[in-house]
Order: sequence, then structure tokens, then C-alpha cells
Amino acid sequence: MNRFAARLWLPVGFLGLALPALAAAQAPPGAAPANCAAARGPASWKSVEPLADGRVTFRLCAPDATTVYLASTDLPGIVPMDATRPGLAMARGVDGVWSVTTARVEPDNYRYTFLVNGAVVPDPQASTFSQERTGTRSTFEMPGAAGSFQSWDRAVPHGLVSVFEYWSASLNAKRRAHVYLPPGYTRGSKRYPVLYLVNGAGDSDDNWTSTGHAHYILDNLIAAGKARPMIIVMPAGHTPDRAGGNMLANADFGNDLLQDLIPAIDAGFRTEARARSRAMAGLSMGGAHTIQFGLPHADTFHYVGIFSMGLGFGGNADDIRRYEQQHAAALARAAKQMKLVYYAIGKEDFLYASVAPTRAMLDRAGIRHVYETGGGHTWINWRRYLEDFAPRLFR
Repeated sequence: MNRFAARLWLPVGFLGLALPALAAAQAPPGAAPANCAAARGPASWKSVEPLADGRVTFRLCAPDATTVYLASTDLPGIVPMDATRPGLAMARGVDGVWSVTTARVEPDNYRYTFLVNGAVVPDPQASTFSQERTGTRSTFEMPGAAGSFQSWDRAVPHGLVSVFEYWSASLNAKRRAHVYLPPGYTRGSKRYPVLYLVNGAGDSDDNWTSTGHAHYILDNLIAAGKARPMIIVMPAGHTPDRAGGNMLANADFGNDLLQDLIPAIDAGFRTEARARSRAMAGLSMGGAHTIQFGLPHADTFHYVGIFSMGLGFGGNADDIRRYEQQHAAALARAAKQMKLVYYAIGKEDFLYASVAPTRAMLDRAGIRHVYETGGGHTWINWRRYLEDFAPRLFR
């Protein structure tokens, strides 16, 4: 559908990005700044500056750098970072400030980093960041009406997001999840349904809020009366590496989710602890987790959402045959008990070839499903999938 088209400071001297305080201390008293690093306090220039025509200018003070690139997988005209095409080249100014201006950027939330002399560097002037599985990226929001559905709105009540740590007996490890509690949760005794919302590969439990703005999306939907107030639990989609592990069919994640996290959430929060009040959804790798551990578990979830993932991609029909054989009885139960199976993937997504075999599998199992399409394998679409999916839950 067309509606879908669409805290950190670096160590002193790291990669040649001198901290202003150090540079100022080394300059003689009263001396004029020799470069951008010599000024005291906050920078006089903006590291991210949205322009009136919809473009965005990025700046970085790196007077000793020899090459600087702007890297982002979401911004237009910028390729993903790799050794041969690292990003959008930035130009050095006489004061040591590197800058570049992008093509037009649609209103939304975006992640970015700088590549300085070959090393990935978050923006030292940023105030918002997104934690990945390893490393950190800076974020910025491009303002505009088209992105307001995922923006903080002072006119609506807001929930809160907490970091929840728990012991996973199945993994023999401490684990972490982010938990969204809807407006009003802290002022009453009401119990709430729960959506388990999983991140993609390379990301962490932080990303559905820092990048996906799931909490703002739900705040706005709840205020508009479009979605039921609900708890959202955002688990860590990755588990500790081990020999023979499978990232997409990750039994370690499934065991942790079903045996450890869900009981811990039900014990620690006011949940409606029953299948008809639980949902599971995820993007990319999280969509694979939902296929593997949500769809076959109608005894635990009555709503599932699969974003940008499918079975049998790359023409591997054996994946689907194994899945159907392994879960034959569970899929039969899902056909009878699931209240919603939601499947969304864009025609520009590199996994789009998995759509036909996955939908055919659902049809063979007699599982009715809602299908939405549009866009590529990006957060720009995943936020919109969540905005469309959440109002369908717990009705």
C-alpha cells in the first residue's frame, strides 16, 4: 500500500577529535582560536541543521582528520558503509569543521555516524543516540507533519520507558529488555495486555525506542483513541554467541523469551497474563523470531506481526518444508486460535522474494492473515508498520 512508501563523549584525542576544553587549555591566554577545537563550551555551529528546503547539513569538528564521511542506512543518497563506498564525503573548512549537505530528507527519525580516517564515530555534539548490538549511532529527527505520528507531542499524555534486567536461567546470563508503560500505569491498579516487540539483526533492545520511537507512536495512538493502552516489552533479540547458533531460527532466544522473560514480566508488572492479551512482533531478524516462536505458540500469543521477513528467501524451499513439518500441529492450532496474523514487507525490500512462499505456507495451514506492502528494509517503514499494527491488537 502506498501509505508505507515511503550521551556520548569520545576520549581526548580520539581519532584527532580534540575536546574543546583540552584545546583551549593548551592555547596561550587571549590567543585567537586556531581551529574549531579551540573554542570553549558548546560549539557555535550546529552539527545537524535541517534547512528550509528539506535538506540537512551535517558538521563535525575534526581538524586533524584526513578523510571524513557521513554514514547512514536511512538518509537519501547515502550508501551503507563498506570498504569501497563508505558514505557521503564531507569537505573540510579552513577552521577544521567538515560539512556536507544531503538531498531532501522526509520528516522522520534517522540514525547516522561519521567515518573519520576509517573509524566509526558517533556525533560528539549529538544529544540523542541509539545503542546497537555493539557500538552506538547518533540520531536526529527531521521535523514535519508527515513524521508527527512518531514524534513527541506535548499535547498528549505520555507513558514511560524503563530498563528491565532479569536473570535468564535458560541462558545462564543476566539479560535486559526495555519496557514501555502506557500513560496512567503508575496511578492505578489496572492490568494491561502486552506486546513483545523484537529488534532486527545488529540492533539491541534499545532500538525500538531510540530509533523506532515506539513509545511516541503508542502515546499518540492511545491519545487519539486508536489503540488500547498496552505494555510493550522490547527484548534483546541477540543472545550470547555460541558454536552452531542460528541467528534467525535462534532457539536460545525462544527459550529465553518463553521460559524466562515472559514469566519475569508477568511477575514484575501488572499484565493480563493470558494468550488473548499477548502479542508478538518484530522486524527483520525479529520477524524471523516471530515466525519461529510467536506463530507456533497460540498457547502464548493470539496476535503476531511479521515485519520485513519471510521463509524460503533465496529460493530455499527446504526451509519451509522443515518449518511446516516441525510445527504442523502448532500451525493447525494457530489457524483456529490466532486472532491476528499481520504480515508487512515492502516490494523494494531485498527479502521481498520470501513473500510468496511465506504467504503460501500460511494459506496451506489455513491461517488467515493481513498483508501490507510498501517501501524497503528500513526504519522508515517499520515505524509505519507498527502504527498500523498496534490499533488492531486486543480488540
